[in-house]
Amino acid sequence: MTNKFMYFVANWKMFGDLKGLNSLNDVIKFAMKNKRKNFKVIYCPPSTLIFPLFKKFKNTPIDLGGQNSHESENYGPYTGSINSKMLMDVGAKYLILGHSENRQSGENDRLINLKIKSALKIGLKIIFCIGETLKEKQNNKTNQILSNQIKIGLNGIKNKSKIIIAYEPVWSIGTGLIPKLSDLNSLILFIKKKFKNKSQKILYGGSVNENNINQLKTINSVDGFLVGAASQDAKKFIDIIKKTFN
Repeated sequence: MTNKFMYFVANWKMFGDLKGLNSLNDVIKFAMKNKRKNFKVIYCPPSTLIFPLFKKFKNTPIDLGGQNSHESENYGPYTGSINSKMLMDVGAKYLILGHSENRQSGENDRLINLKIKSALKIGLKIIFCIGETLKEKQNNKTNQILSNQIKIGLNGIKNKSKIIIAYEPVWSIGTGLIPKLSDLNSLILFIKKKFKNKSQKILYGGSVNENNINQLKTINSVDGFLVGAASQDAKKFIDIIKKTFN
Protein backbone atom coordinates (compact mmCIF):
# COMPACT_ATOMS: atom_id res chain seq x y z
CA MET A 1 0.00 0.00 0.00
CA THR A 2 1.23 3.49 -0.78
CA ASN A 3 0.15 6.99 0.09
CA LYS A 4 2.50 8.61 -2.45
CA PHE A 5 1.25 10.57 -5.43
CA MET A 6 1.46 8.15 -8.35
CA TYR A 7 1.26 8.44 -12.13
CA PHE A 8 -0.45 5.83 -14.29
CA VAL A 9 0.37 6.32 -17.96
CA ALA A 10 -1.49 4.25 -20.55
CA ASN A 11 0.63 3.80 -23.66
CA TRP A 12 -1.70 2.37 -26.27
CA LYS A 13 1.03 2.16 -28.91
CA MET A 14 -0.48 1.34 -32.35
CA PHE A 15 -3.83 0.12 -31.01
CA GLY A 16 -7.28 1.60 -30.74
CA ASP A 17 -10.09 2.93 -32.89
CA LEU A 18 -13.13 5.17 -32.51
CA LYS A 19 -15.59 2.37 -31.91
CA GLY A 20 -13.59 1.11 -28.95
CA LEU A 21 -13.60 4.35 -26.97
CA ASN A 22 -16.77 3.51 -25.07
CA SER A 23 -14.70 0.92 -23.19
CA LEU A 24 -13.19 3.88 -21.33
CA ASN A 25 -16.47 4.84 -19.68
CA ASP A 26 -15.56 2.69 -16.68
CA VAL A 27 -12.18 4.39 -16.39
CA ILE A 28 -13.87 7.79 -16.45
CA LYS A 29 -16.29 6.73 -13.71
CA PHE A 30 -13.42 5.39 -11.63
CA ALA A 31 -11.33 8.55 -12.11
CA MET A 32 -14.26 10.82 -11.24
CA LYS A 33 -15.08 8.82 -8.12
CA ASN A 34 -11.45 8.99 -6.99
CA LYS A 35 -10.45 12.43 -8.29
CA ARG A 36 -9.28 13.56 -4.88
CA LYS A 37 -6.98 10.57 -4.50
CA ASN A 38 -3.20 10.76 -4.91
CA PHE A 39 -2.85 9.74 -8.54
CA LYS A 40 -2.90 11.06 -12.07
CA VAL A 41 -4.13 9.05 -15.07
CA ILE A 42 -2.65 9.92 -18.46
CA TYR A 43 -3.71 8.26 -21.72
CA CYS A 44 -1.28 8.27 -24.63
CA PRO A 45 -3.24 6.86 -27.59
CA PRO A 46 -2.36 6.97 -31.29
CA SER A 47 -2.50 10.54 -32.60
CA THR A 48 -5.74 9.78 -34.46
CA LEU A 49 -7.53 9.34 -31.12
CA ILE A 50 -6.19 12.28 -29.14
CA PHE A 51 -8.90 14.76 -30.11
CA PRO A 52 -11.80 12.28 -29.74
CA LEU A 53 -10.46 11.40 -26.29
CA PHE A 54 -9.95 15.06 -25.47
CA LYS A 55 -13.68 15.55 -25.99
CA LYS A 56 -14.52 12.37 -24.08
CA PHE A 57 -12.29 13.26 -21.11
CA LYS A 58 -13.51 16.86 -20.90
CA ASN A 59 -14.35 17.82 -17.29
CA THR A 60 -12.61 14.70 -15.97
CA PRO A 61 -9.23 14.48 -14.18
CA ILE A 62 -7.76 12.34 -16.98
CA ASP A 63 -5.02 13.93 -19.11
CA LEU A 64 -3.78 13.07 -22.59
CA GLY A 65 -0.39 12.65 -24.18
CA GLY A 66 1.20 11.87 -27.51
CA GLN A 67 3.54 8.95 -28.23
CA ASN A 68 6.20 10.76 -30.26
CA SER A 69 6.74 13.96 -32.23
CA HIS A 70 8.92 15.63 -34.80
CA GLU A 71 11.81 17.67 -33.42
CA SER A 72 10.72 20.92 -35.10
CA GLU A 73 8.17 23.04 -33.24
CA ASN A 74 7.34 24.79 -36.53
CA TYR A 75 5.31 23.54 -39.47
CA GLY A 76 7.37 22.17 -42.33
CA PRO A 77 7.70 19.75 -45.26
CA TYR A 78 7.84 16.57 -43.18
CA THR A 79 5.29 14.23 -44.72
CA GLY A 80 3.74 11.88 -42.19
CA SER A 81 5.13 13.76 -39.18
CA ILE A 82 3.37 15.50 -36.31
CA ASN A 83 5.04 18.06 -34.06
CA SER A 84 4.44 19.12 -30.45
CA LYS A 85 2.43 22.18 -31.46
CA MET A 86 -0.04 20.00 -33.37
CA LEU A 87 -0.34 17.55 -30.47
CA MET A 88 -1.03 20.31 -27.98
CA ASP A 89 -3.58 21.85 -30.37
CA VAL A 90 -5.74 18.71 -30.19
CA GLY A 91 -5.56 18.35 -26.42
CA ALA A 92 -2.26 16.69 -25.44
CA LYS A 93 -0.54 17.84 -22.26
CA TYR A 94 2.15 15.16 -22.14
CA LEU A 95 4.46 13.51 -24.63
CA ILE A 96 6.30 10.18 -24.51
CA LEU A 97 9.80 10.52 -25.96
CA GLY A 98 12.72 8.11 -26.16
CA HIS A 99 10.62 4.95 -26.06
CA SER A 100 12.75 1.93 -26.90
CA GLU A 101 10.49 0.99 -29.81
CA ASN A 102 11.36 4.34 -31.40
CA ARG A 103 15.01 4.03 -30.45
CA GLN A 104 15.08 0.65 -32.22
CA SER A 105 13.66 2.37 -35.31
CA GLY A 106 16.68 4.66 -35.44
CA GLU A 107 16.18 7.46 -32.91
CA ASN A 108 19.33 8.34 -31.01
CA ASP A 109 19.86 10.36 -27.84
CA ARG A 110 20.76 13.56 -29.72
CA LEU A 111 17.57 13.46 -31.77
CA ILE A 112 15.55 12.73 -28.64
CA ASN A 113 17.22 15.73 -26.99
CA LEU A 114 16.03 17.98 -29.84
CA LYS A 115 12.51 16.57 -29.52
CA ILE A 116 12.45 17.16 -25.76
CA LYS A 117 13.61 20.76 -26.16
CA SER A 118 11.02 21.40 -28.85
CA ALA A 119 8.17 19.92 -26.80
CA LEU A 120 9.17 21.83 -23.65
CA LYS A 121 9.30 25.07 -25.64
CA ILE A 122 5.73 24.46 -26.83
CA GLY A 123 4.58 23.71 -23.28
CA LEU A 124 4.18 19.93 -23.15
CA LYS A 125 5.30 17.83 -20.19
CA ILE A 126 7.68 15.02 -21.08
CA ILE A 127 7.70 11.33 -20.21
CA PHE A 128 11.31 10.51 -21.09
CA CYS A 129 11.97 6.79 -21.53
CA ILE A 130 15.34 5.22 -20.79
CA GLY A 131 16.43 1.60 -20.56
CA GLU A 132 19.00 -1.03 -21.45
CA THR A 133 18.84 -4.00 -23.81
CA LEU A 134 19.31 -7.58 -22.63
CA LYS A 135 22.84 -7.68 -24.09
CA GLU A 136 23.74 -4.46 -22.28
CA LYS A 137 22.34 -5.87 -19.05
CA GLN A 138 24.28 -9.13 -19.46
CA ASN A 139 27.47 -7.11 -20.06
CA ASN A 140 26.88 -5.13 -16.84
CA LYS A 141 26.46 -1.88 -18.77
CA THR A 142 23.05 -0.89 -17.42
CA ASN A 143 24.29 2.03 -15.30
CA GLN A 144 26.50 3.31 -18.11
CA ILE A 145 23.67 3.14 -20.65
CA LEU A 146 21.19 4.91 -18.37
CA SER A 147 23.75 7.60 -17.51
CA ASN A 148 24.48 8.29 -21.18
CA GLN A 149 20.81 8.39 -22.13
CA ILE A 150 20.13 10.92 -19.37
CA LYS A 151 23.25 13.00 -20.05
CA ILE A 152 22.71 13.32 -23.80
CA GLY A 153 18.92 13.22 -23.84
CA LEU A 154 18.63 16.07 -21.32
CA ASN A 155 21.71 18.01 -22.43
CA GLY A 156 21.18 21.77 -22.14
CA ILE A 157 17.90 21.46 -20.24
CA LYS A 158 18.31 23.27 -16.92
CA ASN A 159 14.72 23.19 -15.70
CA LYS A 160 13.64 19.56 -15.51
CA SER A 161 10.46 20.15 -13.50
CA LYS A 162 8.28 19.22 -16.49
CA ILE A 163 10.14 15.97 -17.18
CA ILE A 164 9.11 12.57 -15.82
CA ILE A 165 11.59 9.73 -16.29
CA ALA A 166 10.25 6.31 -17.27
CA TYR A 167 12.70 3.48 -16.70
CA GLU A 168 11.81 0.76 -19.21
CA PRO A 169 14.32 -2.07 -19.60
CA VAL A 170 14.08 -3.04 -23.26
CA TRP A 171 14.27 -6.75 -22.43
CA SER A 172 11.14 -6.44 -20.27
CA ILE A 173 8.82 -4.69 -22.73
CA GLY A 174 6.20 -7.10 -24.02
CA THR A 175 8.02 -10.16 -22.69
CA GLY A 176 6.20 -10.63 -19.39
CA LEU A 177 9.54 -10.38 -17.58
CA ILE A 178 10.22 -7.78 -14.90
CA PRO A 179 13.47 -6.97 -13.07
CA LYS A 180 14.25 -8.42 -9.67
CA LEU A 181 12.64 -6.07 -7.18
CA SER A 182 15.94 -5.36 -5.40
CA ASP A 183 17.60 -4.53 -8.73
CA LEU A 184 14.71 -2.31 -9.75
CA ASN A 185 14.76 -0.37 -6.51
CA SER A 186 18.53 0.15 -6.80
CA LEU A 187 18.26 1.33 -10.39
CA ILE A 188 15.50 3.83 -9.65
CA LEU A 189 17.56 5.24 -6.78
CA PHE A 190 20.57 5.36 -9.12
CA ILE A 191 18.52 7.36 -11.65
CA LYS A 192 17.23 9.75 -8.99
CA LYS A 193 20.80 10.54 -7.91
CA LYS A 194 21.40 11.89 -11.42
CA PHE A 195 19.12 14.82 -10.65
CA LYS A 196 19.64 17.75 -8.30
CA ASN A 197 15.91 17.81 -7.61
CA LYS A 198 15.41 15.09 -5.00
CA SER A 199 11.72 14.88 -5.88
CA GLN A 200 12.39 13.90 -9.51
CA LYS A 201 9.59 11.56 -10.62
CA ILE A 202 10.62 8.12 -11.89
CA LEU A 203 8.12 5.66 -13.37
CA TYR A 204 8.64 2.01 -14.15
CA GLY A 205 7.45 0.47 -17.41
CA GLY A 206 7.87 -2.97 -18.93
CA SER A 207 5.27 -5.76 -18.77
CA VAL A 208 3.33 -4.01 -15.98
CA ASN A 209 0.03 -5.83 -15.49
CA GLU A 210 -2.70 -6.59 -12.97
CA ASN A 211 -0.87 -9.73 -11.84
CA ASN A 212 2.58 -8.33 -11.04
CA ILE A 213 1.53 -4.92 -9.72
CA ASN A 214 1.39 -6.27 -6.16
CA GLN A 215 5.12 -6.94 -6.46
CA LEU A 216 6.01 -3.73 -8.28
CA LYS A 217 4.14 -1.48 -5.86
CA THR A 218 6.50 -2.56 -3.07
CA ILE A 219 9.27 -0.50 -4.71
CA ASN A 220 9.15 2.57 -2.48
CA SER A 221 11.27 4.65 -4.84
CA VAL A 222 8.88 4.37 -7.81
CA ASP A 223 6.45 7.22 -8.59
CA GLY A 224 4.12 5.39 -10.93
CA PHE A 225 3.90 3.10 -13.92
CA LEU A 226 3.96 3.31 -17.70
CA VAL A 227 1.57 0.57 -18.78
CA GLY A 228 1.44 -0.89 -22.29
CA ALA A 229 -0.78 -3.82 -23.28
CA ALA A 230 -2.68 -4.00 -19.97
CA SER A 231 -3.81 -0.37 -20.36
CA GLN A 232 -5.79 -1.28 -23.48
CA ASP A 233 -8.20 -3.20 -21.24
CA ALA A 234 -10.14 -0.81 -18.98
CA LYS A 235 -10.72 -3.40 -16.24
CA LYS A 236 -7.07 -4.42 -16.11
CA PHE A 237 -5.92 -0.81 -16.01
CA ILE A 238 -8.32 0.03 -13.19
CA ASP A 239 -7.16 -3.08 -11.31
CA ILE A 240 -3.56 -1.91 -11.59
CA ILE A 241 -4.46 1.44 -10.03
CA LYS A 242 -6.62 -0.09 -7.31
CA LYS A 243 -4.03 -2.68 -6.32
CA THR A 244 -1.32 -0.04 -6.12
CA PHE A 245 -3.19 1.64 -3.26
CA ASN A 246 -4.53 -1.48 -1.51
